[in-house]
Amino acid sequence: MIILDTHVWVWWVNESAELTAPMQQTIENYRSEGLGVSIISCWEVAKLVELGRLQLTIPVDLWIKQALIVPNVELLDLTPRIVVESTQLPGEFHRDPADQMIVATARVYDIPLLTADSKLLGYSHVKIAR
Repeated sequence: MIILDTHVWVWWVNESAELTAPMQQTIENYRSEGLGVSIISCWEVAKLVELGRLQLTIPVDLWIKQALIVPNVELLDLTPRIVVESTQLPGEFHRDPADQMIVATARVYDIPLLTADSKLLGYSHVKIAR
């Protein structure tokens, strides 16, 4: 299993040109093992829509519902362990709480993260899916 960063999940579900061929291939390579989506990504999508930074063709609640029933997509809940881990990430980490939760989820589940975020790609304390 891998965990999809929020933007990767949105790009993939929306079949966006922003999803690169290598990222698409990584998703296909891991699809049978499972594609994890953190519950915080659902909040982040809703927040981006609220702020006008993401536009969807359908209401956000329906988009999330449909995006989570895609075969082999697994919603990863927040647990007390993930919440605590998000506040104790080793090394230098930026202050974005959604990124902290997603990275903590990847670390607790011990699974690679698929992201295009340069801050996360440069963080040496999380496995990156390639």
